[in-house]
Amino acid sequence: MAKYRKFDTYKKILITGGAGFIGFHLSKRLLELGANVVGFDNCNDYYDVSLKESRLAILQAYPNYEFIKGDLADESAVKALFDKSKPDIVVNLGAQAGVRYSIDHPRSYIDSNLIGFFNILEACRQIGVEHLLFASSSSVYGNQEKTPFSTTDNVDHPISLYAATKKSNELMAYTYSHLYGIPATGLRFFTVYGPYGRPDMAYFKFANLIRDGKPIKIYNNGDMLRDFTYVDDIVAGIEHMLCNPPKANTEGDKYKVYNIGNNSPVKLMDFIETLEKALGKTAEKEYLPMQPGDVYQTYADVSELERDFDFRPCTSIEKGLGKFAEWYRDYYGA
Repeated sequence: MAKYRKFDTYKKILITGGAGFIGFHLSKRLLELGANVVGFDNCNDYYDVSLKESRLAILQAYPNYEFIKGDLADESAVKALFDKSKPDIVVNLGAQAGVRYSIDHPRSYIDSNLIGFFNILEACRQIGVEHLLFASSSSVYGNQEKTPFSTTDNVDHPISLYAATKKSNELMAYTYSHLYGIPATGLRFFTVYGPYGRPDMAYFKFANLIRDGKPIKIYNNGDMLRDFTYVDDIVAGIEHMLCNPPKANTEGDKYKVYNIGNNSPVKLMDFIETLEKALGKTAEKEYLPMQPGDVYQTYADVSELERDFDFRPCTSIEKGLGKFAEWYRDYYGA
């Protein structure tokens, strides 16, 4: 059985992307455990700002929560954030998300995902944090045919700028760990879904179209596989890691990357059918070719996660989409 430290509630946690989907759920969980959490987010309008405001309203009801608005690409704002909050642990979830959006809006990915992450690394170096955890993505695996995807696989061929920035984050974090001794853990998330999710994600778009009685667009004629991961599983995985920075390797580097995925790919059409059942409505379908930047399948090898933390995501799509649909109907009155 793996030996790891449980989360110490006295630690001060900084979560960038604090108004975002995963940032909200992680913050809420840690606040419930009694931790002091500082959230940082620019609350941009990439998707509905009111959803971000709703998340923040819930978090700000906790006395042990502080929110600071600012942009990762603003060096002075990030420095002021660290000087004020003096975090023990940093979870960098702030980034410009979305594969397709990166095709037409590349600069925002450079600003947030590269310059912004550089600013985080520099701030971590200056104050000497105990552990930096940062969001990577299953997108780094590209369109490789070998499955399941392992962290030992070659990921030198990203097929979107978004994926390239996430791969770059891993390289940057490794270098800072090597040069400056910053313990760093990269998290390759696999298609995260759930309540208070991102409206730009396919399942959320499907729900909106199903609600409105409009046809849903299904790419690659529905022939795709995704390792859909319920958000509570993502949060549980991070919670296990927070107080367990990587041990030094043979070269003395405290750096590690983990997959966090359900380890059970689902056919896109099965996912849609499950969502329809959860919402109690059937959608008309429009079948289209594969979109640029999309990958055929994602499939996480989580053996290292299980080995080191006795944990693996396990929420079924029936249970997860059921919870999403319940929240969706309540939030939107659908």
